[in-house]
Amino acid sequence: MEQFFHLKEHGTTVRKEILAGLTTFLAMAYILAVNPSILGNVMNAGGVFVATALASAIGTFIMGLWANYPIALSAGMGLNAYFAFTVCLGELGGDPNAFRICLTAVFVEGVIFMLMSLFKFREKIINAIPANLKYGISAGIGLFIALIGLSGAGIAVNDDSTLVTLGSFKQASMVLALVGFLIILILVHFNVPGAVLIGILVTWFLGMGAQSIGWYTDGNLFPDFSQGLQLAGIKETAFQFDFAWAASHITAFIAITFSFLFVDLFDTVGTVVGVADKAGLLDENGELPRVGRVFMSDAIATTAGACLGTSTVTSFVESSTGVAAGGRTGLASVTTGALFVVSLFLSPIFLAIPSFATAPALIYVGMLMVASAKKIHFDGEVADVAGAYMALLIMPTTYSIANGIMLGVLTWVILKVFTGKARDIHPVMWVVFALFAVRILSIVMS
Repeated sequence: MEQFFHLKEHGTTVRKEILAGLTTFLAMAYILAVNPSILGNVMNAGGVFVATALASAIGTFIMGLWANYPIALSAGMGLNAYFAFTVCLGELGGDPNAFRICLTAVFVEGVIFMLMSLFKFREKIINAIPANLKYGISAGIGLFIALIGLSGAGIAVNDDSTLVTLGSFKQASMVLALVGFLIILILVHFNVPGAVLIGILVTWFLGMGAQSIGWYTDGNLFPDFSQGLQLAGIKETAFQFDFAWAASHITAFIAITFSFLFVDLFDTVGTVVGVADKAGLLDENGELPRVGRVFMSDAIATTAGACLGTSTVTSFVESSTGVAAGGRTGLASVTTGALFVVSLFLSPIFLAIPSFATAPALIYVGMLMVASAKKIHFDGEVADVAGAYMALLIMPTTYSIANGIMLGVLTWVILKVFTGKARDIHPVMWVVFALFAVRILSIVMS
């Protein structure tokens, strides 16, 4: 252990690392319930669960054994919502085979990221994106995720006169989701490990009680162990690619792939740097040693996830909870990865958790991401302010991460040109602008 992970060099022990890995798993295990709940709208939920657990284990093992960092990976929040709601149910009109197109896009994204990591392009690209735009996109994704949670719990519902309105307090799902959100906040306040997962489980248990007394009548909330571990669903998700559609709809496919890539790009960089900084792993120049291995681990995990049948796999900010518990090396990640494998034997439990029980987690994660809005410099140049504002505004109101990124980038570039600041536009942003312009043109011409 010492020779492989250099524990003494990092001021840690085997016990600390294992405890840190357990802490990280408890903090992010909610994804095992949330991801099948979201992607289950467009593909086999059982297969998504298995794919999520395996892809998380693979990516986290690689991060721990090769990069030697206490960073865990799993299906990214926001990216899974974009996958299911924006593309499959939105742009592709709910086509039963739409998920195959998305998995193909995620696979291509992963391959592109591997090439970018190999030639160190990821670091260069992230530096080209304006800071305000990054913050606006992150905050917008937070609102979008929260809206999905509110909708899934019946807290926000459709209304003909006002477009959206508050649900009914007579509905068990709405009341229980609000209670679950408060439970998570209280547990977080008292620094309880696994607060989000505990909040989901308590909300689910309360739901089973509500079902027992006849208040909740929308389905069965009790896990079904009669069918075994329910791992066969992976057959419906693994290697379900549609390269033929991608080849015949190249412009639309590029736009879908680019949206996945763009969000994952700075999300991963921000998470990795933030976690590394908290762990004291940055060098004297503020740079992260072995950063190439970190990004390559992330890229391999995304590719593996697509092959297994889940949306983009990325580094999780919840890794910071393990760091706070003392994690400093890859041994913590190996521990977390092993627990993801163990979770496969609990599939009936995770698959029985309803959307109103995962809604508190979505609302809470959305709250954390919306905090990026405070970093936006609203007294800066109009292009920087408007670009961030459009990204933040458009995502929740059009129910699309891609729309927010697109209009945020277009607004920023156009205003930079018309305010005489064209020289501030990095060549990378011109490429991004051109891709989105082509996307809009393809929509108009279709």
